[in-house]
Amino acid sequence: MGILDQFNLKGRTALVTGSKRGLGKSMAIGLAAAGANVIGVSATLEETGSELEKEVTALGCRCACYRCDVSDRNALYDFIARVKAEHPIVDILVSNAGTIERRPSAEHSDEQWDRVIEVNLNSHFIIAREFGKDMLARGYGKIVFTASLLSFQGGFTVPGYAAAKGGIAQLTKALANEWAGKGVNVNAIAPGYMATEFTTALMNDPVRGPAITARIPAGGWGKPEDMQGAVVFLCSDAASYVHGTVLPVDGGWMGR
Repeated sequence: MGILDQFNLKGRTALVTGSKRGLGKSMAIGLAAAGANVIGVSATLEETGSELEKEVTALGCRCACYRCDVSDRNALYDFIARVKAEHPIVDILVSNAGTIERRPSAEHSDEQWDRVIEVNLNSHFIIAREFGKDMLARGYGKIVFTASLLSFQGGFTVPGYAAAKGGIAQLTKALANEWAGKGVNVNAIAPGYMATEFTTALMNDPVRGPAITARIPAGGWGKPEDMQGAVVFLCSDAASYVHGTVLPVDGGWMGR
């Protein structure tokens, strides 16, 4: 098989969480452009007629959409059972669901902490475990988590988010250590400062916005589309010997 052929995902099925908009939607579109059929889910995704469905089908791939709030543990298990019944083989899992609460640590409530940890860490472990066990049984699978620069750094006024994303980096390594020899690749992508709805407040901050931009070697904030090459690579056979990696897509931020 030629090197370019190894990036072809035709015939694969990819489940992408948090795929209504932003990074998740962009990664789902990138996987479809490489040939994968897509299962999308988010708390507000339309089950029929969504923009995700339209864009994926326009690329000649199938798209099934689900609505699930992953902060609701019972709803998450119901969603997993439904997907397994309707799509028995999921080859690729891109675990991207996320939320953020900005509040100084001394004012960060239990409720804010619990919700961020539930969405950004607990749900990722559950969905990876439940689909990962099927991948292990088949001897093949690709799992990619969305990590963050705050998997490496502490950030400001987002203690729950930083704790969860640090946990995602360690979860990536822990699962890779157990599953790499069994045909399942587990890796993560750490996006840098991307222009999404999560970062609007930060971009518009008159002090921190310009300071962040000035520190990025590439000279500006990233776009959701910048995630596509990395996710297609990690979900392809070209990355068959890549395990436990947290890959920054950050405009050079971590190199400073």
